[in-house]
Amino acid sequence: MKESFSDTLRAVLYSLLLHGFLVLLIALGLWWTTESRVVVMPGPIIEASLVGPTAAPKPTSRKARAKPVPAKPAATPPPQEAQPKPDTAPPPEPPKQDLIEQQRVAAIAEQKAEDAKKEQEEKRQREQILLEQEKQEAERQKQLEEVRKQLADAEKKKNLEKERLKQLQDKRLADQAEADRNRMEQLMEQESKEAQTGAGGQDNDLTARYAAAIQAAVTQNWNRPESIPPGLRCTLHIVQIPGGDVISANVSSPCNADGASRLSIEQAVMRAAPLPYQGFEKVFNREINLNFKYDGQE
Repeated sequence: MKESFSDTLRAVLYSLLLHGFLVLLIALGLWWTTESRVVVMPGPIIEASLVGPTAAPKPTSRKARAKPVPAKPAATPPPQEAQPKPDTAPPPEPPKQDLIEQQRVAAIAEQKAEDAKKEQEEKRQREQILLEQEKQEAERQKQLEEVRKQLADAEKKKNLEKERLKQLQDKRLADQAEADRNRMEQLMEQESKEAQTGAGGQDNDLTARYAAAIQAAVTQNWNRPESIPPGLRCTLHIVQIPGGDVISANVSSPCNADGASRLSIEQAVMRAAPLPYQGFEKVFNREINLNFKYDGQE
């Protein structure tokens, strides 16, 4: 956690107050120290000097009467200046209140130092926690990227597999269509030689006209889908009763039409019922196989 400007300014002010208090204590100590002064006695200064001969007197006989010698005034020694006594008094102790204040300021400074140290430790711990969280988040993002990559690879592989299966299916359908076309060509070649019905009738001309009549009736009732191209060839298996009423109609192989087209042909047979019957009783059969074709002409 970064220290703010207000925290820094507060620390500087506390430091200046502490130093000012120490300087004040030193000044008080110097003020209480006793100054050394020269002690001077009051009164005028007295000076003295000797008057008369200064040599010693000659000795006299014992018989001579000693004459009294007038007493001379004793010379007063010059006053000596009093030597100042050294100040041996101990310096005064600082006031107890100042010591208490100093201890309080020191305790505050120590507490602030402890708080700053504790704050630094908490800041370091928070930074360590943030680093751990960022590391964990980076690891989680890396794992997510790996999972996304695996999913993308799996989806790509799945799409490739679908495409391959579709190609195989298309090829299989194309091969089937080609086989059906070849079979239809063979049937058409046989049809050009003789018309085939379920009865295999003896009169080929009548059989051919019967097949053409059924083909025409079914085509007239056929709702042809627009998607059917020319060249359609399908085998129709029809079950009927005398009179031409249709019991069932099913498209069987070979047939180059899709499911919807086959269904439309079967529905056309049911709508065309009763099928042509009169005049074709000789070649009538309950079950017939009709080669249904469409070459693009109505």
